[in-house]
Amino acid sequence: MDLGDGGPAAGPGPALGRGGLEALQHTVGAVLSSYGWYMLLAAVAVYLLVQKVSRSLAARPGGRPGAAEAAEEPDVVVRRQEALAAARLRMQEELNAQAEKYKEKQRQLEEERRRQKIAMWESMQEGKSYKGNLKLNQEVESGASSASAVPKSKPNKKPLRGGGYNPLSGEGGGTCSWRPGRRGPSAGG
Repeated sequence: MDLGDGGPAAGPGPALGRGGLEALQHTVGAVLSSYGWYMLLAAVAVYLLVQKVSRSLAARPGGRPGAAEAAEEPDVVVRRQEALAAARLRMQEELNAQAEKYKEKQRQLEEERRRQKIAMWESMQEGKSYKGNLKLNQEVESGASSASAVPKSKPNKKPLRGGGYNPLSGEGGGTCSWRPGRRGPSAGG
């Protein structure tokens, strides 16, 4: 048993001769020719990501304050918490005020609906048309508001299509026409 002939027990150094080096070069060349652009783009993306993370960490004012910093400035922390609590209280009060306004508006709308229902019921009991009564009330209200406004004259408008146009007839409609499909499940007898 000769150990100096470069067999399996000789180690990786002598076994990687001229043939092994060429095989390695061929393999690396094939991988780079197939996936070279992808690897280049991935390397650029990793580089940009590292740069962005390092900039964001550098832009932080002191990073995370440790226990020593918090112990040094407790009055700043207390003032910040008090300001935060005051801002929350102010926002809650604004929200409560808005909710109260909304509830009041809803109550007024509900009261108006109730009055209209009562008026409709009374007109129905008297035998009048409640719809006509509502239209009359709306005309009186709109008449009072439009009395101060200047009446607008409407220009004579031409109709968009001629009087004889019928979309179901299939004529005079341009290029698109629709025909119904054949009836029945089969084509023959």
